[in-house]
Amino acid sequence: MSNAEDRPGDARTQLEVAAYYADPVQRLAFMRALFNRSARYYDLVNLVVSLGSGAWYRRFCLRRSGVRPGVTVVDIATGTGLLAREAVTLTRDPAAVIGIDVSEAMLAIAQRNLGIALIQATAEALPLAPNSTDFVTMGYALRHVADLHAAFAEALRILHPGGAMVLLEVSAPRNKILRAVAAGFIGKLVPRLSQFFARDAKARLLMQYHWQTILSYIPPDVVMNVMKDCGFENVTCKSYLDLFHHYTGKKPPVEHQ
Repeated sequence: MSNAEDRPGDARTQLEVAAYYADPVQRLAFMRALFNRSARYYDLVNLVVSLGSGAWYRRFCLRRSGVRPGVTVVDIATGTGLLAREAVTLTRDPAAVIGIDVSEAMLAIAQRNLGIALIQATAEALPLAPNSTDFVTMGYALRHVADLHAAFAEALRILHPGGAMVLLEVSAPRNKILRAVAAGFIGKLVPRLSQFFARDAKARLLMQYHWQTILSYIPPDVVMNVMKDCGFENVTCKSYLDLFHHYTGKKPPVEHQ
């Protein structure tokens, strides 16, 4: 795994938020513990955040990217399997989808919900063979990756030539009005609703943490530049409300490598 501190500041996720952890070396342990604690109500919190539209949006983005019967998908940072579930729906084959996550509690829920193959690992070190999948996907987890270059290089390595990486992410809108609306909803209302529905103060803390990572995350053009720098072609980003971002990039065909 390469060292994220060797990268330029704007090409790393900005997750060293002092309120949560100050030492980047402790990042993996922090993330694993955070998501292990929140696994049991994570799906409920996501339902609150998306106002019930999350499944539709995930399926829409995957279908638009070409996920269909006959292809294989590796879903990185799969969590409880929310994005992987839509991949299974589109491929119509649970055996075609592999989920990867650092949290064993999240993986346990994904196993109960989906029955797909699961691996405990990080995005920067994937225990999979080169040229072994058609799609690499990741839903709302770029903000939790320490080194985007290493993660994208690993995604490129395991993709078949011509295969695609599909990323869904959220970042704070640059428009002042939209940013204020997002801050009020995601930063204030959602944490309170999450605590109310989950009946656990940890749910509120989780969503407050999420808003901090969204607020400090790098902009879409930087993500796209890192994708290109790592070797992806035809890199695109579809943005909605300047908040939700759908990135795609293709691994070059053999003859172009």
